[in-house]
Amino acid sequence: MKMATLTLIFCCIASLAGAQPYQPTWESLDRRPTPAWFQDAKFGIFIHWGVYSVPSYAPVLPGKLAYAEWYWNALTGGKGSKPSPIQSGTWDYHRRQYGAQFDYRDFAPQFTAELFDADHWAEVFRRSGAKYVVPTSKHHEGFALWPSREASATWGRPWNAVEIGPKRDLLGELTKAVRAQGLRMGFYYSLYEWYNPLWLTDKARYVAEHMIPQFKDVVTRYEPSIIFSDGEWDLTSAEWRSPELLAWLFNESAVKSEVVVNDRWGKDSRHKHGGYWTTEYTPGMAATSQPWEESRGMGFSYGYNRAERLEHYRTGRELVTILVDIVSRGGNLLLDIGPDADGTIPVIMEQRLAEIGSWLAINGEAIYGTRPFTVSKQWSEGAVPKIDYNKEYDSSYDVSKLTGAPAAGQAAIEAFFTRKGNDVYAILTRWPAGRFAWKDAGALNPKAVTLLGAPGTLRFARSGGTITVDVPALPDALRSQSLWVLKLSQ
Repeated sequence: MKMATLTLIFCCIASLAGAQPYQPTWESLDRRPTPAWFQDAKFGIFIHWGVYSVPSYAPVLPGKLAYAEWYWNALTGGKGSKPSPIQSGTWDYHRRQYGAQFDYRDFAPQFTAELFDADHWAEVFRRSGAKYVVPTSKHHEGFALWPSREASATWGRPWNAVEIGPKRDLLGELTKAVRAQGLRMGFYYSLYEWYNPLWLTDKARYVAEHMIPQFKDVVTRYEPSIIFSDGEWDLTSAEWRSPELLAWLFNESAVKSEVVVNDRWGKDSRHKHGGYWTTEYTPGMAATSQPWEESRGMGFSYGYNRAERLEHYRTGRELVTILVDIVSRGGNLLLDIGPDADGTIPVIMEQRLAEIGSWLAINGEAIYGTRPFTVSKQWSEGAVPKIDYNKEYDSSYDVSKLTGAPAAGQAAIEAFFTRKGNDVYAILTRWPAGRFAWKDAGALNPKAVTLLGAPGTLRFARSGGTITVDVPALPDALRSQSLWVLKLSQ
């Protein structure tokens, strides 16, 4: 009797030990907390690189985002009866440059990456101050940057970077180099592929025979810390079998405890299910307890667009301001670069990353590991503009215009706020003349105020809910800074 009881107990223990903590339902999966490293990291590098990097073109039109990585889709649409201006412009360019009979897939041998140096890329990313890196393992064109058997099998032709073009495992090389620099590495993965023959004929088979095994292959090979899923909008999450796939990821994969995922797992999932919420080319989210991330390029495109000029690129100050604005509301910035087909990072992009890194080297403690303060920003006197938060893409917003000298009767942002433990940071958008007045400091009662990057403490006084800080003339070493940070220690 005792032996039977012990056997039953051991069987129960074994059963519990082998139980899957996450079931393939959103109710179960949504209970998984986002690993803490993500909200502490704040700044990541997005990389759009593929066959589209050969033409690297999209028409630049006033007020329009034009994604060069959508080249194949745009030129196909340009042949239709009712093309958009971007589609017709792409098709016109393609005919002039390559000829109407030139098939997009014939760009693949020209995607050579002959100058690609993974170690250099990784060093650039580390010096930028970024904490994680997210390259496209494959975009909607379906071309894989690793030796994906499924890619070439379903396309019926070499369609990965090891079999054609570079003849190298680009994702593997970059993964090794990024981790050697102490950064977290992940990847972007498109669920669908515009013109994959199986996708066009049988979507259920595409999911079962192509997408799911390919996803499991790339996860198993490279063990990502973060996965940016995309291309989900044609099917529901149930049709993509996303809950089943994520249950595998969280229960069985080697990265089940570390991996972070986003919310793009079906046309019913954005801002509802998955991991962190995503926005692109928008103000991002209003302050929320939900982890979120805004992604954007330095210009109007993610993939490298040779048609963009200097004036289309954000300045270093603007990019730092975007980062600070997002972090003040609890978000992350995933800032994109679009390398050339030869494997080089355009110099202007590398220079912008260096500028951000220089600022973070002095002021990073006001960014990394922080959380929102009770208020995210302080406005000057005047009318405060309405800002459309929580949009998914392409919402008109230019924070750099809101942080300059205010127009008559209009308010401008004077400071952003973050906190870490007992310390609060006021990130000033313009250096004040003589003093800075924090008008709504709440219960904050600092013991000391310092200027990051400068020695000594600053004089301050509290009167009611306002804290006034006497600020000196800027030290020479800080004059070229984009923004300046006051640390209020309690």
